Amino acid sequence: MPSFSRASLELLRSRVDLVEVLSPHIKLQKAGAAYKALCPFHEEKSPSFVIQRGDSHYHCFGCGAHGDAIQFLMTHMRMSFFEAVETLAEKFHVHLEETQGESVSKGPPKAMLKEALERACRFYQFALLHTMEGRIALDYLYHRGIDLDFIKTFQLGLAPKQPQVFMKAMKEQKVFEDVLEAAGLLSSNKWEFFSDRITIPIRDATGAVIGFSARKFKTDTFGGKYINTPETTLFKKSKVLFGLSYCRKRIMKERKAMIVEGQIDALRLIYSGFNWTVAGQGTAFGEEHAKELIQLGVHQVYLALDGDTAGREAAVKIGHLFQKEGIEVLVVPLPEKCDPDLMLQEKGPEEWQKLMETSGDYLSFLVEHLSRSINVQSPAGKNELVQTIAKRIREWDHPLMVHESLRKLARLTQTPEMLLSVHEGPAPQVHIKRQASVTFTDIDPDRILEADLLRWLILMGPGMPQLIQIAEWNLQSKHFRHPSSRGLYEKYLAATKNGQPCDLLSLAIDLEQPEQQIFMAEVLQKKVNREKAYECFVETVQRMLERQWMYEREEIKLKIYSGKCSEDEVLDLARKFDIIKKERPQVVTKKDENS
Repeated sequence: MPSFSRASLELLRSRVDLVEVLSPHIKLQKAGAAYKALCPFHEEKSPSFVIQRGDSHYHCFGCGAHGDAIQFLMTHMRMSFFEAVETLAEKFHVHLEETQGESVSKGPPKAMLKEALERACRFYQFALLHTMEGRIALDYLYHRGIDLDFIKTFQLGLAPKQPQVFMKAMKEQKVFEDVLEAAGLLSSNKWEFFSDRITIPIRDATGAVIGFSARKFKTDTFGGKYINTPETTLFKKSKVLFGLSYCRKRIMKERKAMIVEGQIDALRLIYSGFNWTVAGQGTAFGEEHAKELIQLGVHQVYLALDGDTAGREAAVKIGHLFQKEGIEVLVVPLPEKCDPDLMLQEKGPEEWQKLMETSGDYLSFLVEHLSRSINVQSPAGKNELVQTIAKRIREWDHPLMVHESLRKLARLTQTPEMLLSVHEGPAPQVHIKRQASVTFTDIDPDRILEADLLRWLILMGPGMPQLIQIAEWNLQSKHFRHPSSRGLYEKYLAATKNGQPCDLLSLAIDLEQPEQQIFMAEVLQKKVNREKAYECFVETVQRMLERQWMYEREEIKLKIYSGKCSEDEVLDLARKFDIIKKERPQVVTKKDENS
């Protein structure tokens, strides 16, 4: 995880234009010396979301939402803190200098790599549309029902077979070999990575090109049907969801997503109006991909994988990733030897919509799929089927989901509930973090508690100044066990007292140590429930006070039992212990006028 130098963050803060950042996402209207809009964080009919001209903050007078450009990207676009910082740096052409020692990435900056990939994307599309080689590729695409508008919408292109054409074009645009190699466009032996293939840009969640998937369209082209950009600083196959840049807003709004196998499947569905469709990279859709959608708030996932054996096996694995997290999974019943691209070509969007409406739930699909390879007519076969699925269900993380799914499995397989131990409490889930060696990973409750407090304070404090007041009345530096959280708390309060900016970028600038920036990013990873901000903050402060109260009592007891104190000192400590024991702390939420 990176951290950035103070100088580069200060330069970024000076260049960020909040109106420019927000304009692509909400409709801002000029109103005198301010801009107004309908708030994206709650439903309203008249605009109460305001940005004062020249200010680096937005504020909603309806729901109290308040923040800077980073907080907007984190809240509205569900980016992490570092993703938001890097997105702003790219938008406003600021090179972020990393400061974390050994983990500092070597090679060209990410912005330079993205510029090279964007130039390559434009070159490939030119080669497809305006060269002799491109005519053959275009003919192939047209025969697959991909028209010119589709090609231009998604910037499909052609990596020419003729050598050195690409390299010459890049050199003319002053994109040099070291950058091309770092971007995955040039192999280590200086060969062009893509050749004689149709190129499909792979974009990050913000729409920047970070790699390519390239499909062969001639039988004599060397290699597999598809090849992807190799792993680079920008492109991590296990984390990138293909198509997300076209679908992120709708997925977040409707809290559902459709998952397909191939890039063309995804683009065809997006183009046909199902712009809540994503695909993995290659055959494997893994935990990191699922986590990306879960962080966007999905409650429902459709699996529209190919109707062959491999597609069904993939549906079993992917469905498990989401069911495990309590998310509803529906399986689209694609016919064998059929994929979304083919069906949309032959039957159109209306028939696809009808097919989706016949989707079955994951558990029914799982029973049906496994029954194909097990003789459920025999007692042993039925036992194997039921126990296999029950074991899988018990791996899920949500007790109610496990209970109801076991009941449903009993109904689907006509098995008595008592034989599946439906009414017994679920076994506790023990998660062991995988490491280089087998060790126990400690969860630090102090760190979690302090992170919770800072999260409420930083994200909600600007819009709810009473939280800052309560913190000042109740908490001191001694109430924090961890240096990073103590430092962040002190800097935040000092900034509010001195009337300095408390936006996320300003706080990050003021954090001198890399581990403090990393801790702040960890603090901001979780979302907060705005409606419960006051109650939850007060409760967290109370827990902080009680923790310190218990700590002070234990400290006195240790001194008494240490054997190092005189009799008078022991009596004095005992009196202090009794006083502290009787004075259980309570959060001060109001100050008397005379105090």
